[in-house]
Amino acid sequence: MSNIPETGRTPRVKIRLIVIQVLVFSLLLTLGGRLWYLQVRNGREYTDEAKNNHVQQVVQPAVRGSILDTRGVPLADNETRLVVSASRTELMKMPDDGKAVLARLADVLGVKPKEVTDKVRLCDAKTPQPCWNGSPYQPIPVTDEATTQQALQIRERTEDFPGITAEPTAVRRYAAPGLANTSQVLGYLSPVTDEEITEAQDTSSPYLRSDQVGRSGLERTYDRELRGKAGVTRYEVDNLGRVIGQARSDEARPGANVVTSIDARVQAVAEYELHNAMKIARKEIDRNTSVHYKADSGAVVVMEAKTGRVVAMASQPTYDPNAWVGGISAKDYAKLTGKKSNFPLLNRAIQGQAAPGSIFKVISSTAAVNAGYEFNGSYPCPSSYSVGGQVFKNFESQGYGSITIGKALEVSCDTVYYGIAHKEWQKDGGMTPKKHPGDWFYKTAHQFGLGKETGIDLPNEVSGRVPDRQWKKNFWKANKAAWCKQGKKGGTYVEQIAYEGCLEGDRMRAGDSVNYSIGQGDTLVTPIQMATIYSAISNGGTLFNPTVGKAIISADGRRVEEIAPKDHGRLPFDQKTRDEIDEALAGVATRGSAAWRFGGWPQKQIPMHAKTGTAEVYGKQTTSWFASYTKDYTIVMTISQGGTGSGASGPAVRKIYEAMYGLDAKGKQNMKKALMPVPATALPRIGPDGSIDAPKVRPYMPPKPEADTQVVAGAAAPHVRRD
Repeated sequence: MSNIPETGRTPRVKIRLIVIQVLVFSLLLTLGGRLWYLQVRNGREYTDEAKNNHVQQVVQPAVRGSILDTRGVPLADNETRLVVSASRTELMKMPDDGKAVLARLADVLGVKPKEVTDKVRLCDAKTPQPCWNGSPYQPIPVTDEATTQQALQIRERTEDFPGITAEPTAVRRYAAPGLANTSQVLGYLSPVTDEEITEAQDTSSPYLRSDQVGRSGLERTYDRELRGKAGVTRYEVDNLGRVIGQARSDEARPGANVVTSIDARVQAVAEYELHNAMKIARKEIDRNTSVHYKADSGAVVVMEAKTGRVVAMASQPTYDPNAWVGGISAKDYAKLTGKKSNFPLLNRAIQGQAAPGSIFKVISSTAAVNAGYEFNGSYPCPSSYSVGGQVFKNFESQGYGSITIGKALEVSCDTVYYGIAHKEWQKDGGMTPKKHPGDWFYKTAHQFGLGKETGIDLPNEVSGRVPDRQWKKNFWKANKAAWCKQGKKGGTYVEQIAYEGCLEGDRMRAGDSVNYSIGQGDTLVTPIQMATIYSAISNGGTLFNPTVGKAIISADGRRVEEIAPKDHGRLPFDQKTRDEIDEALAGVATRGSAAWRFGGWPQKQIPMHAKTGTAEVYGKQTTSWFASYTKDYTIVMTISQGGTGSGASGPAVRKIYEAMYGLDAKGKQNMKKALMPVPATALPRIGPDGSIDAPKVRPYMPPKPEADTQVVAGAAAPHVRRD
């Protein structure tokens, strides 16, 4: 027990409390002063330093999905290449904007310095290709064909190549299996732009600066599915670039595979036969101009008649889509876009517009029946037909007496349709039409789907044109001033046409109607439109939306999304009329205008239906058309300035069918050689590791012609016109 009195303890406790209070107050005062110093006195300085502590993103690009044919053969996939890239951001920090570095890089790559500097400059309205149209903050590929030695030189001498990288990268490859180029269908890629990044930033599929996006074809249509999702790791770094922490990491998700209905083998055949038909046509003399046919462009579509799925689609002239991989060169860009190129980037199967000629007559035949004319009635087929002082001649000026509409289809008699169209024009009021004219020929064309897109899953399809009364009025308003200025009564052909257009270009004249009835005049169609129509005749009347995509399959093969066929209406005829047209088209191949091209065809086993067409174009040679179908497939081919339908396109179409069904020139079938005797239904197998079970495709080797089955292209078919 302590002897210190209680009163002696109190002063000591008070002293201790005072000392503690002084210490606490001093600490608070010191802390407050320090906070004032940091936040007020030097606040701006530390704020600026803090700004340099930021998050850096490291992007791991997603592997783009493959585009496969119907059996799983890659049409477009990826391969690893050594890619040399330049950081424009780093180059711009240098006193000379990196010119010295790029010059050294050009020396290593063995190219001229200008080739390198051109590739890293930014595109604008005044800058020609090559240039960079992607983000300026993204590494710009200089070449994707660097050798191992070149890459080692760059990596070992980093002090000489600041801002330059050389590393293995997955790049797009357009494989062309079996020489099936498929270029316009596949399309190509190019870097994403800042504008596209901004537009897509709030969507479910935003772009990263490293993304390559589809610019045409399937690459564009299915870009979102093919692109996948890039992996992004976010690091916190200080102002010296040192990593001070990891914020978040998202793994890359590879793109899905797009399985198409294209068969690479049939595609190779279609491309070869179209190209070969054009070569043969150029050796033939045009009897109208006495010079060789130019055969400057063409297209062919092979389609499943019952589904609208596209088995092959070729367009000439063509190009190699690999030219775009890694950035296109100035030389290649000029080849693809120059005046002499004839625009190979166009997919003429969906973008090429031309008058259809006589393959349009299935529409005119339907229109006539719907207007009240008997399909098997009797109609005069003279060698010519006069309207308002103008004489419209039958092709090759041949007449057949009185025939049915079915026979008119078989022998492609123009004057039968002239007569019916002229009568309908008169019934509708002629030059002073009724308030509600029947307009059967124009109405029926719209019901067949002309004048609008088919809905194919490829971008930039064009709609063609049905020159009906409303179009005539709109066209006249747009051109009246020019016509009136240019027109001259009794002048040249062009001046006279302009003169007549100025006076009555908004009216439907008799000559317009009769010319339209045989697919001439201002009518424009595309091969895909006519393939859709002839497929509908084959399948009983259903107009399917043509499709190239067949299924979307995830990279690991676990998720499968099939793309089902869709239709957009039916043809405007009953079953009886359909069967009558079907029988007449069979007659075209056996005894009509295409019979001279289908001698020996096994008609009982594989019924062939066809229609020839030869469209006249002012100032050019005739356009060759050939439309055909079996119970399984439809094939439509056209060759601009190629001559007659049966003469130029007919043999090539037959050879495509022969390859698909395994037929020789005499009509004997060998199923072992048949590429596609029936449409493919199964989807290819894709393993969990991304492996694809796909067969190899050999290049197409056309069979040697047999002497006793060949018909000279210029030879006339007896008793039948060669439309």
